[in-house]
Amino acid sequence: MTDTTQTLHDSIDPARARALQATLGQTPTVQAGDALPPFFHQIYFWDPQVPADLGRDGHPKLGGVIPDMGLPRRMWAGGQLEFQAPFRAGQPATRRTTREKAEHKQGRSGPLAFVTLRHEIWQDDTCCIAEHQDLVYREDDGGRKPEPPRAHDGAVKTHTVSFDSTLLFRYSALTFNGHRIHYDEAYAREVEGYDGLVVHGPLLAHHLMQMADAELGGLKRFSFRATSPLMHHEDATICWTENGTCWVRGPDGRQCMSAQAG
Repeated sequence: MTDTTQTLHDSIDPARARALQATLGQTPTVQAGDALPPFFHQIYFWDPQVPADLGRDGHPKLGGVIPDMGLPRRMWAGGQLEFQAPFRAGQPATRRTTREKAEHKQGRSGPLAFVTLRHEIWQDDTCCIAEHQDLVYREDDGGRKPEPPRAHDGAVKTHTVSFDSTLLFRYSALTFNGHRIHYDEAYAREVEGYDGLVVHGPLLAHHLMQMADAELGGLKRFSFRATSPLMHHEDATICWTENGTCWVRGPDGRQCMSAQAG
């Protein structure tokens, strides 16, 4: 490992995939050798750190492949994925991560920083998944929050998804995500200024991918961008159009995430 690269290995335990199925309200069926559904790789390749190496928010302290950009709040802003070959449970795999970009910009609400990571997941000398992960850093809130975008009309298929603190806790555990905004409501409200627990951006993206996979009969590529946080006490409407455009709509009509599937 260097400051800009990292390699992690995992046995891809089928039991963990079954636990994710149960968390998502599905019947746990995954067995060794099964091709995993899209985005199940997010629950693997943990990089655990001891408590002394965690920040105030429960995330690992910054440095190394995910750099310290001098701003205290880090969020997963979006990503692009290519599903190139079946990713199978019970078969050892390797994730190779490279930092491709790290830059500062001035936004409407203050200074921002952006980092792009490229992940490649390999099994048996085959790259199964190639993923770009976009991170954004910003200051602690000190002023008016920008108005979130409005979700557009035109969905041909929708369904509603509900969340609660138990679901968010289980998803955090499966992804080994210690960020306190997802399970510590006092911290989320009093320190980070949210209206409740924050639903994981990747969890919203997962629901969009499930819909896209079903509608397309298989998913080859997917890109998404988070546009507004969703709270645990809010329902999300998962929206789909026939051209592969999909999005998450909050209960007040705001757009929480936009995506394109193919």
